[in-house]
Amino acid sequence: MILPIVAYGHPTLKAVAQPITADYPELDTLINDMWETLAHSEGVGLAAPQVNKSIQLFLVDGNPFYPDYPAAKDFKQAFINPEILEVSEEMEPFKEGCLSLPNIYEEVMRPNKIRIKYLDENFQEHEEVFEGIRARIIQHEYEHLQGHVFVDNVAPLRKTLLQGKLRAISEGKCDVDYRMVFPRKKKHR
Repeated sequence: MILPIVAYGHPTLKAVAQPITADYPELDTLINDMWETLAHSEGVGLAAPQVNKSIQLFLVDGNPFYPDYPAAKDFKQAFINPEILEVSEEMEPFKEGCLSLPNIYEEVMRPNKIRIKYLDENFQEHEEVFEGIRARIIQHEYEHLQGHVFVDNVAPLRKTLLQGKLRAISEGKCDVDYRMVFPRKKKHR
């Protein structure tokens, strides 16, 4: 089932997500629904808070970045209860977007390499190093679990200039090809 994606300003996007255990109710269904939602929205990542679930879960699918970024090919996996253990000092800029902030793209500096510990969808523990585009996608989604969105990383003046667009998104004044929940959309009577 395709789930609605919550828009900027929704309280779930601002909350720190909670860890989950293998007995989380209908986890397999949620993960399958999130994969379907991600494919339908043509994104490269989707965090549970974006579908109004404040839990530590996100999915990545780097394939839309291929062939521009060869390392993105076949990078498709789930991350549960992730913890970034280490980041490189080397930073790289990249113009990011987000399904919860449609039609906004801003340059964000992020570490080029990370070491992360996480559980897969079978609750098997992994510790891996990712770099380049893979590290970028992970960090973007990981931030959703911390109650942040990518525009929190842009320069304060730039974020101030975006306030009108961000308010419009929260009010539902944006064009998208997928279902969304807008926190400040006025109901018509």
